[in-house]
Amino acid sequence: MATELIKSERTISLLKKGAKRLNDGGGLYLLPFAGGDTHYWRLDYVFQGRRKTLSLGSHPQVTLEMAREKAQGARAILTAGLDPSNERRQTREAHVQAAQAKRRALSGQPQEGSFECVARRWFAVKESQWMENYSSKVIRRLELHAFPKFGRKPLQEISPKIVLDACRTVEARDTLETAHRLREHCSSVFRFAIAEGADLRDPCHEIRDALKRPPVRHFAAITKPAELTGLLRAIDNYSGTLCVRSALKLSPMLMVRPGELRLARWDEFDLDHGIWYVPSIRMKRTKDQKINGEPHLVPLARQAVQILEDLFQVTGDSGCVFPSTNKPGRFISENTLNKAMRLMGYTSSQTTAHGFRATARTLIVEMLQIPESVVEAQLAHAVKDANGTAYNRTEFIKLRINMMQLWADYLEDLRLGRATIEHPVLPEFTPVSSRLHASQYQLGNSNAL
Repeated sequence: MATELIKSERTISLLKKGAKRLNDGGGLYLLPFAGGDTHYWRLDYVFQGRRKTLSLGSHPQVTLEMAREKAQGARAILTAGLDPSNERRQTREAHVQAAQAKRRALSGQPQEGSFECVARRWFAVKESQWMENYSSKVIRRLELHAFPKFGRKPLQEISPKIVLDACRTVEARDTLETAHRLREHCSSVFRFAIAEGADLRDPCHEIRDALKRPPVRHFAAITKPAELTGLLRAIDNYSGTLCVRSALKLSPMLMVRPGELRLARWDEFDLDHGIWYVPSIRMKRTKDQKINGEPHLVPLARQAVQILEDLFQVTGDSGCVFPSTNKPGRFISENTLNKAMRLMGYTSSQTTAHGFRATARTLIVEMLQIPESVVEAQLAHAVKDANGTAYNRTEFIKLRINMMQLWADYLEDLRLGRATIEHPVLPEFTPVSSRLHASQYQLGNSNAL
């Protein structure tokens, strides 16, 4: 095939408007005046049986000699079995990526494809699904413990040992729960990248058993009637403010979480009918459930209504059921009730404000013989069956109202020393082997005689 058919640059300079395309051979040609006064170089070629066209720039920026060099380079790529258009696009993308990487480096941003870059993209997706107090903890753990260690590394270069070393650094500070949380967050980032199409594996899956298991800790709670009697009497004699004393009296009775109680407002209560509706936003739920869920019903026994009626005379004007005495417009702090119990002589290993829920859960089932499902509904725990809440949406409203009065009556009977329900007590354990020692002792005495 003949090439270099255009004699010289002068041939191009003599072109007049309306001139037809000027062929140079080998698929290279010039389109005169295609863009006003501008001429454009094009190269036609065939790749895998399909005719394609490659743009080589405009004249005079790209001279005849330069166009021929570009065409020759494209033909060499074609001879190698590659598509010149694809090769040029990939080269352009590589240049763009390199420029972006340079800009990111200069601005201190993580590189595309690095763990930190993907992690921040994952967090941006998940953040809207979480409450702010939780999402802030997630990103803070990554910023403190993951990004400094391997945030700048590409995901493909992060091995299980790299993640393990970061987790063990946290573990060494005796923050075992945080170490496990960190591993879970990192695993979510890798799975997010895989879902986006990254060809890699999750290295966090392989280190699950390499970390120490944090001990399971429950909130300290009193579950023996005799011990509970002492606590109820101590609360009754508490010399603090009416606000705190009322909160202490209501805590074992209402079975709500401390945060749900201390942030209560008077417009949530109907004392005429003995009802308290805890707003969904204050419940322990997902973000969607907090925003769109129904409020939680707390039936009020007559004892609870009386406590609240007395308190309303003092704090009703504030709008807050339990206002802070030192900070007008604020509620009592989250540690107020626990501090009060410490002043009464109860340590954190004996009881906590949150532990009153365990107290109620244990004794209502054991002493009052109320079905667990009813107690769980009042505690606002998730339904624990095969179908979850998809089909089981029972609320046991009538049973819960009756239960809350029975529970308040039982607490009152304990406090006043008139409880008639006996807590089952096992007899002192006596191993049967002790009989052998007794018989040998008797035998020895008879021989002595």
